[in-house]
Amino acid sequence: MRPLAVMAGLFFIIGFVTWLNGPLITFVQVAFGLGPVGAFLVPMCFYLSYLACAFPAMGLARRMGLRDGIVLALAVMAAGTAVFGECVGRRWYPGALAGLSVLGAGLTLLQVTVNPYVTMLGPPQGAARRIAVMGIANKTSGIIAPIIFSIVVMHDIGGVMAHLANAVDGVQREAVLAAFAHAVVAPYRCMAAVLLLAALGPRHAGLPDIRLVDTGGPAPHSGRMPARAWVGIAVVFLYVGVEVMAGDAIGVYGRGMGISLGQARFLTSLTLGAMLAGYVAGTVMVPVRYGAARYLLLSAILGMVLCLAAAMAPGVGSVLCVALLGLANAMMMPILFPLVLQAAGNGQHRATALLVMAFSGGAFMPQLFAVLIPVIGMKPAFVGIMLSAYGLIGAYALWMGRAGRSDPGVGKIGT
Repeated sequence: MRPLAVMAGLFFIIGFVTWLNGPLITFVQVAFGLGPVGAFLVPMCFYLSYLACAFPAMGLARRMGLRDGIVLALAVMAAGTAVFGECVGRRWYPGALAGLSVLGAGLTLLQVTVNPYVTMLGPPQGAARRIAVMGIANKTSGIIAPIIFSIVVMHDIGGVMAHLANAVDGVQREAVLAAFAHAVVAPYRCMAAVLLLAALGPRHAGLPDIRLVDTGGPAPHSGRMPARAWVGIAVVFLYVGVEVMAGDAIGVYGRGMGISLGQARFLTSLTLGAMLAGYVAGTVMVPVRYGAARYLLLSAILGMVLCLAAAMAPGVGSVLCVALLGLANAMMMPILFPLVLQAAGNGQHRATALLVMAFSGGAFMPQLFAVLIPVIGMKPAFVGIMLSAYGLIGAYALWMGRAGRSDPGVGKIGT
């Protein structure tokens, strides 16, 4: 239980750091006077790290062992967090984005170490339950983090906007923005310190040193992955994109629908609340009542229905439909990740790194949304991207479901 408790704490940290991007987008828009394209560089730099660092991170994990890989990942995350906070305090946006890139690199290493570590901590038949507990810790943190950030850092964002509107010259305006930006420094120093302390935990908590080993089985050429694995990796790219859109871009979307800055800063927590509910429900229903591919299809259909409802509903109703997308998104990754690994056959090591690289969908899809806003409008841009992505995810679920009927070993994830 002690190793599992330590791992749950790490998943809580992952959620806290990852889901700060939503309110951060709103924060940097104000602090640096940015439009949507500039503000969405926050998730872009963060998630591009997954694309650049997945294979090096996998190599480090296999060389160092999973426990020491986790320690190094947390230390890198601490460095990125500190750099981001200090650069924002000095209102140097390129430096802040560099800090986010370092933070993303640390998270990439953490992803390729902590997930297999939890899987290998106990007997295989209990792996699904262990991962479910980790997921709940992650999503709970994702609900709390934006609320804390919004209260501590952006508690007076309405007053800041009023001061900016009344500023008579550039000097006053800069003074207001400098004070607002500096509010992020102390919280990020505290987060960096917590991450450094957490890096000491795996060694001093007596966690076992688990290593990834080569089984010496198939020859290298037999590790080729079938088409359904490659398509599944592309679908994970789309999924992470829609997850980030629903969780991080909802603040920008809400403001476009007439919601005030003071209310928009809490919208990420609303999406994560729906996601947590969907995760809890999904862990009960998969695979007890539904096969994995079928549940993935139902989730995609729910996503499409909610997108259409968001397109038709006005104002707050449209934003609530976007928040409820968390319910549709909840079980997609827990289904897709093992589904693609199963489809990869003997190419699972390569598939694992490619799946982590596919997390870069969180970089590109929100940026596409930001670019399309002035071209076709807020709602058509958001709904068009999301509806297309859910349609492709649903098509993949149908394909895997049909493959499972012809081959019982495909599309079914057991415990």
